[in-house]
Amino acid sequence: MGAPVTSIVGALAPIFMLILLGWGLRARGFLTDAFWVPAERLTYYVLFPALLIANLAEAKLAGLPVAAILGAHGTATLILAGLAALVATHANRRPLRLNGAGASSLFQGIIRPNTYVGFAAAAGLFGAEGVTLTALCVALVVPLVNLLSVMGLVHFAAPKGARRGWRGMALPIITNPIIIGCLMGIALNASGLGLPPIIGPFLKVLGQASLALGLLAVGAGLEIKAIRETGPAVTLTILARLVLSPALVAALAWMMDLRGLALAVCVLYGGLPVAPNAYVLARQLGGDARLMAAIITLSTLAAAVTLAVLAALVH
Repeated sequence: MGAPVTSIVGALAPIFMLILLGWGLRARGFLTDAFWVPAERLTYYVLFPALLIANLAEAKLAGLPVAAILGAHGTATLILAGLAALVATHANRRPLRLNGAGASSLFQGIIRPNTYVGFAAAAGLFGAEGVTLTALCVALVVPLVNLLSVMGLVHFAAPKGARRGWRGMALPIITNPIIIGCLMGIALNASGLGLPPIIGPFLKVLGQASLALGLLAVGAGLEIKAIRETGPAVTLTILARLVLSPALVAALAWMMDLRGLALAVCVLYGGLPVAPNAYVLARQLGGDARLMAAIITLSTLAAAVTLAVLAALVH
């Protein structure tokens, strides 16, 4: 499948240019938090779910290795979560020396992929079919990592009086707009209805706006000052997210007989940087928000290189 390095760089460069533009617009004060906070909310609750509904509702799933894709990513996510929980349990020891809040941020950082970057990379490298395959990864991974992240934060970092039962853990999952978008799109596809007239084109237009605004918001959320928080915990998390995760997904996907485009999309999705909403969840549930900001920022910057390497290996 080999593709020239220039075509790979050309496909990925606009993604990171948008991220840098978002950072620059906020850093220079051209657009303040009065813009970015509602923009993030609009993207998360409206635009991105619209993209998922529109794509999954019309996806031609017949002939696609759906079970193998879900199996590879589901197994990889659970293995990573198990390893992350093991490390987080002993994170108070050298060399990490993290308290419970820091351990929860390490746990989140290892398992949460940035879906905005994933869709943009798939669209640039593989076109419409790549976006559909990425949506399948999202349909499983996003609900699973949200559940695991809430469980991890409640276990490692929740302050006194904030310990939650299953109801408290389930609510953030079932009300997650990305999960709702996935379920609605799959339901429309499975029912044979597809996208209805008028509503379908409306959702497609909304979805087209999601990636550019989402990537700008990712950039605006970068905390360059947080790079000072670099240390063993940040390094370990980034290596796990950008190196171990795609290697694990690649091995599992190969064992499940995934080849060609399906294998490439799975591996690329496995190597995404840490999702910005990990920071929001850390603030809400008592995690170490500063450490989380450092992990998100450095993993996003490092992914500019690692995603290009992964794309060259699998494209």
